[in-house]
Amino acid sequence: MSRDAVGEGHAADILRPSPFPPEIIRHAVWLYLRFTLSYRDVEELLAERGLDVSYETIRRWVDKFGSAYARNLRRLRPRAADTWHLDEMVVSIRGRHMYLWRAVDSEGEILDMLVQPRRDKAVALRLMPKLLKKQGIAPKVLVTDKLRSYGAAGRELRLSAHHEQGLRQNNRAENSHQVVRRREREMQRFKSSGSAQRFLASHAAVHNTFNLERHLISRPTLRLFRAAAAQQWQTATAPA
Repeated sequence: MSRDAVGEGHAADILRPSPFPPEIIRHAVWLYLRFTLSYRDVEELLAERGLDVSYETIRRWVDKFGSAYARNLRRLRPRAADTWHLDEMVVSIRGRHMYLWRAVDSEGEILDMLVQPRRDKAVALRLMPKLLKKQGIAPKVLVTDKLRSYGAAGRELRLSAHHEQGLRQNNRAENSHQVVRRREREMQRFKSSGSAQRFLASHAAVHNTFNLERHLISRPTLRLFRAAAAQQWQTATAPA
């Protein structure tokens, strides 16, 4: 069978009503985005419960529903803290070095990200206005590494935030990269900048919801936070 014929078959499968109930689809998407699993891992977990779902079907579910679930989750999140950490990390896409620009707040909430081939002021001026618009507020403190592009972009945007620079000051962003690195290894690197951007946006929304920093809270508080996160997921993924 030709590659075009396979692609047409996949498109037809997406349009065809799923024989699985929405609860199964939501659970499969949650497993893939919540944990560092491959599509085949999720297939095995569902098979253990007596559900015969191919990994290709799971991949299509994630592609079809993941971004919509993520948008709904973002609407349910509280406003970000007013200290933002911006940083870039190198990702390899088809053998080419690209830069993943990321913004997190002081509590580890992933605010936004942008995959770009460059590391300069022009990209900073793409990320920062997008970030300000999405959050609806300006930060009081902006923490970055010593890349001059951030300061130049901040001056052009006339940000009044106090700007702190340095590797140690930006440990929050550096530590936040570890989650992306784990997924990058499991996926055997991202296949394109567009697919990386789409996946990481969906992944970030789920990570923000379920990242409870359990080592910092008591067991009773963890149970409350976990129940609240599960309720947010149910609300965000409920059929319209």
